Amino acid sequence: MQYTDHTPGRTTLLEGRTCLFFSGFAYLGLHQQPAFKALLAQGVEKYGTVFPSSRAGNIRLSLYEEIEHALCTLLHLQSAAVFSSGFLASQAAVHYALTCGKPLYAPDTHPALWGLPTALPLVTREEWIRQTIEQVNSHPDHTFVIITDAVNPLTSTRHPFQWLQELERKVLVVADDSHGIGILGPAGEGSIHFMPKTPQVHYLLTTSLAKAYSIQGGVVAGSAADIMALKKSPLFAGSTPMAPANAHAWLHAGELIQKMRKLLQQNITHMQQIMADLPVHNPHGLPVFILPPGDTLVKSLEDRDIIISSFPYPQPQNVPVNRAVVSALHLREDITTLHQFLKEIV
Repeated sequence: MQYTDHTPGRTTLLEGRTCLFFSGFAYLGLHQQPAFKALLAQGVEKYGTVFPSSRAGNIRLSLYEEIEHALCTLLHLQSAAVFSSGFLASQAAVHYALTCGKPLYAPDTHPALWGLPTALPLVTREEWIRQTIEQVNSHPDHTFVIITDAVNPLTSTRHPFQWLQELERKVLVVADDSHGIGILGPAGEGSIHFMPKTPQVHYLLTTSLAKAYSIQGGVVAGSAADIMALKKSPLFAGSTPMAPANAHAWLHAGELIQKMRKLLQQNITHMQQIMADLPVHNPHGLPVFILPPGDTLVKSLEDRDIIISSFPYPQPQNVPVNRAVVSALHLREDITTLHQFLKEIV
């Protein structure tokens, strides 16, 4: 384990060494952009550091309704609720969803979506899909709630959802798209772009705003009825709202976000092309590249001043996965350097 006194961008400082940083998230690199930091400062100047009241209070900040409208429009859903973190948003979504039906958890669902106690299925996703279709179709409408991640950043996988069209009964699908929003889809709407529109399915989408957009906050989006009910829950009414400066910055950073999305896509494409001669896994064009396993690779790259992602997650007993995470901040020569060193090591 290493410590630093600086927030990483394309590089990080470790023990006086400047290392290339292919880890973490902040995929669009907004946290290092002077224009975005200026928007955050502007937001603090206008709104202060916190809105000191419940979202259910008798005095409310219209800024939150503004960002909720913008987010549900981006996600092509009817309504939205913002929270102070993606984890809290997911917990609020799943606690509400568990009042709507019996949960059918997908394998490897992130702990943010767990409702206690939760036992995840130990079968493959393909087998789980087959079982889920059979189970849903053999019961009445509204019996089940399907709970799943949309993207798995540990495998660089965008999960399929076309199979939902085979369902013959009405279900609620709760999907966490923390690693898809801001990256996937023509406008950065994320995985919802790939989810089928079918009368049997309605969605409750939850996502962190930190992964792509570099702000502490989360959102749950879905039907107007679901969001209205969710906003009556203690997890919404009883929690401190997201920092208003974060909402202000996101609402005014549209052009910068689109610019950084283009840079990220260019870096992903370049990395896919240059890594084609190595055992590097990236099937869906995500900014996460799966590298060969083992501590030796991690140490060898670190000796060459390159830091990759490698740690047990999401639970301490999990085997570390070696990943190179590319962001909009990386330069082409950074990617070339990583490729050259990987060719020497792998």
